[in-house]
Amino acid sequence: MVVTGSTHDRILAEERRLRRNLGVGSLTAIGFSNIVGSGWLFAALYASQIAGPASLLAWIGAGVLCALIALVLVELGATRPEGGGTVRWPLYANGRLVGSVIGFATLLSVGANAAEVTAIIQYAGHYLPWLYQGKTLTAYGLLVGVALGLLLTVLNWYGVRLFGRVNNLITVFKIAVPVITVVALLASGFQPGRLGDHGGFAPYGYPAVLTALAAGGIIYSVSGFQAAVDFSGEARNPKRTVPLAVLASIGLAVLMYLGLQAAFLFTVPDSMLVNGWQGVNFDSPFGQLALILNLWWLSVTLYADAVVSPGGSAFVGVAINARHTYALAKNRLLPEYFMRVHEGSGIPRRSLALNLVVIVLFLLPFGGWQDIVSVMGTMYLLLYSSSAVAAAVFASAEPERLSGWVPGLRWIAPLSFVVATEFVYWSGWHDLRLALPLALIGVPLFLAMRRLESSEPLLTELRRGAWVVGYLLALILLSWLGTFKGAGYLPAPYDSLIVAVLGAGVFALAVRSGRAHLAANPARPTIAP
Repeated sequence: MVVTGSTHDRILAEERRLRRNLGVGSLTAIGFSNIVGSGWLFAALYASQIAGPASLLAWIGAGVLCALIALVLVELGATRPEGGGTVRWPLYANGRLVGSVIGFATLLSVGANAAEVTAIIQYAGHYLPWLYQGKTLTAYGLLVGVALGLLLTVLNWYGVRLFGRVNNLITVFKIAVPVITVVALLASGFQPGRLGDHGGFAPYGYPAVLTALAAGGIIYSVSGFQAAVDFSGEARNPKRTVPLAVLASIGLAVLMYLGLQAAFLFTVPDSMLVNGWQGVNFDSPFGQLALILNLWWLSVTLYADAVVSPGGSAFVGVAINARHTYALAKNRLLPEYFMRVHEGSGIPRRSLALNLVVIVLFLLPFGGWQDIVSVMGTMYLLLYSSSAVAAAVFASAEPERLSGWVPGLRWIAPLSFVVATEFVYWSGWHDLRLALPLALIGVPLFLAMRRLESSEPLLTELRRGAWVVGYLLALILLSWLGTFKGAGYLPAPYDSLIVAVLGAGVFALAVRSGRAHLAANPARPTIAP
């Protein structure tokens, strides 16, 4: 990408309006609050239905693999801090085509906030059944969802310092209630032998553990650690604060999720397991389980937290996605109008307003929490894979800027890319047939927007960014051929091995293309690290 002096100056001027007020505690709370949202209310149920007790392995695997991916983001956030950096780095490293595809996928990921709003309404449906029927929002539920989206936008309207303080208070509540839930459920309804009864530890086979990662909402639930990275442009001393916050938020969240999954597995009544784990069904998993165990006080607390946890996650998510949309305007994928940062508050308010429209649009086609998170999880994973490429490109081009936090970046970056690619594939054909073609809409957007500011020949830009198009098309094909809700022409585990080989090959090609792009178009940082 070629950035003219005037454009760079405008970007720099807007970036300087951001307030750098966030320390380790606030950034950790932001990361934790963004990770722990509606996932803790529903993922334990869906993961159990898919994998049974083996769902515990899925949480451990998700924690380890997400930590691996997070190391790449830690490096980028520490050395290249910028508002909405996860959207900017693919553009810097690989050019406008890659930046447009990944950027459009990121814009679609704003729909994750719709999942949090849906979770609030789904739990509220326990008391107000006219909001949520079957597995979909009613017309009244949709109106309430729009009102909640508007409220979250208004709460994000005033300054990052206020945002950090409010989120710190929410985070305390979000830690306390799940811990109380785990202790109360295990103390009141512990059923021994659950890891071996009702079909054994892995009643649906170990491949189901991989399916649970995406389809069960586990990846979605553990994702969100990039929140601290996207606030790196507003952090004090990002080289120290960003790495500590990212890793601490992942560790705390995974420990909590493991406890919740164990509590669910060991306390579901035997009468509900007549048809195995697939037959267990709750509209409000932990809330109804508490009522079954005569823990009415816990049920009331859980239904209250069903507003606080998803609401807190959506509160952070709205703030993050405002930074993403702001960064997309800097990328020129959106009009420069949305790049404006309000001088008094340091908030990109125009981006906030646009994201509210996107949230409302996502409430319309999707009916339930699981429907939304399956697609949104894939969008986040594309962001992670492109960040791995960017880290490798920057490390090879400017090794003197390495932070020192990730000494094994040379092998961690390609491994992170392969892991993210496997996560995308394990999402399954039913989700990828929708998510990946949607991401490819970024290609015509690139063609439409490149005329605004590009000095490179079109064929050069297409050649250097072609890897991302081939990558997505290959994943669509392999997903259809494979065993994760596909046709099954590629048997397990050979399908996953082929995907790993694809990931390794695409990574090498992407890094080589990125080096060529960066040599011709040196990235111009908007703020000093």
